[in-house]
Amino acid sequence: MGRIIDREEMGRRLRAERKHRGLTLREVAQASGVSLPTLSKMELGQVSISYQKFVAVARALGIDMAQLFEPDVAGGTQPAPTFAHTRLDQAPTYAGDRYDHVMLAAEFPRKKMTPVYSRIQTRDLSEFRQYNRHAGEEFLMVIAGTLQICFETGEKLTLNASESVYFDSGIGHVYLAVGAQDAQVLIVMSDA
Repeated sequence: MGRIIDREEMGRRLRAERKHRGLTLREVAQASGVSLPTLSKMELGQVSISYQKFVAVARALGIDMAQLFEPDVAGGTQPAPTFAHTRLDQAPTYAGDRYDHVMLAAEFPRKKMTPVYSRIQTRDLSEFRQYNRHAGEEFLMVIAGTLQICFETGEKLTLNASESVYFDSGIGHVYLAVGAQDAQVLIVMSDA
C-alpha cells in the first residue's frame, strides 16, 4: 500500500486544518456533532477515526475529506482535472483499528463521491459501540474474502467476492469479515 497515515499524523493534519481556519475545538465539535473529548483525542492521535467522523469533521472544516489524506488537494476555484489515476500501492492509507482505508482519487478536488478500498478486520458486532451512519448513499463490492453488513434495522447481508450492494448510508451499518481471511472491498460513497 501507499503512504500509511497513522493516528498521530491524521491528528496533526486535523489540528492544522482547524487552526488554519481559526476555529476552536469547541466550534468544530458543535458543527460536526463529534463530541469535544473525542475530537480532542482525534487531534492527539489517541483514537482511530471512523469514516463517519472523517466526513463530519471535514464538513465542519469546510473541506473535501481527501484534503486530510492529500493536503495539497486544491479546494479553491481551479477547474478539476479531467481524471485522477490511482495505483493502490501508492495511494494514501489510513490504518484504523477495525478497517484500513486506502483513499482512491484523493488528488481529485471537490469530488461528488468518495471511492475507498478497504480491508475489513472486524469479525464481531460487539467490537462496535454504535453503528456507522452518514449522509448519502453507498455502493460496495467485495474484492476478496466474505463480508457481512449488519444494519441497525436488524437486517444482515453476507457478500462473497464479486458481489455488490447499494444502500442508504444514513441507515446505521457496520462491516464484518466472515471467516479467517480479512474482507477486501471497494466502497464508493456519495455525500448526498
